[in-house]
Parts: sequence; C-alpha cells; structure tokens
Amino acid sequence: MQKQLGDWGEQKAVMLLKQAGYEIIAQNFHSRFGEIDIIAKQADHLTFIEVKARSKTSYGRANEVISKNKIQKIIKTAQYFLAEHSSFSQFSCQFDVICIDFYDVVAKRVQQDFSKLVYDLQWIDNAFTLDDELFNLE
Repeated sequence: MQKQLGDWGEQKAVMLLKQAGYEIIAQNFHSRFGEIDIIAKQADHLTFIEVKARSKTSYGRANEVISKNKIQKIIKTAQYFLAEHSSFSQFSCQFDVICIDFYDVVAKRVQQDFSKLVYDLQWIDNAFTLDDELFNLE
C-alpha cells in the first residue's frame, strides 16, 4: 500500500510542478547515497523535491517524518547529480518537500483512487539547505 500511495503522491506532485511551470528533469534519481523523488527546473533554477504521502497515523504528519539522515542522503544525492550533470552547474538550487496527508487510514489491500479521498497538500518551499539547516519543516 505504501508503494501505491507513494507513487500516487509523486504523480500528484509532478502534476502540481508542471502546473506551476516547472520542467521535470528526473524522477526517482538514484545514487549510492540515496534517492531524490523529483528533480525539476524553472528557468535557471533547479529544485530537488522530496514527496511524502501518508495516511492518518499516530506516527505523525508527512512533514514530521523526514529525518536528518534522510535530508543528508538527499543533499549528497543532489551533489552527485550536479557533479554528473555539469550543464546545471550554474543553476541556483533549492530543496522542497511536497507533503500529502490523508485524513483517514487508507486501506492496505484495496486498490484505491487516492484522488477521491480527502487530503491536505502542502508544498514547503526551501524546506532545507545544503548545509543541512532545517528551517522550514514545521
């Protein structure tokens, strides 16, 4: 279920980014350090996006479950991406998080159209920085 929910969340985020005028450069970009869900550009600006989709849970909202370790992996993967793609070397970069929180527990074994369920969507612009400062994940 988590994979289905996560895939749906990423698709929703891609639609949102495209509507905002971003061009999607890569999805699920992997390195030996970790993964970045979406890499998008707008003019000479590159954005690395983590997508979190969660059903109602006592374990916290989507923006509360991004650990310092996960952030470090995203940053290292972004640095790897930039080293491998020199055409983006002059771009300004930022890290955003798109959070999708469902109000109800989502059934684990039932194929669902998640878009028909009630959810909150939050786009956290500049959620963290290269030096690992958390200042916007609240």
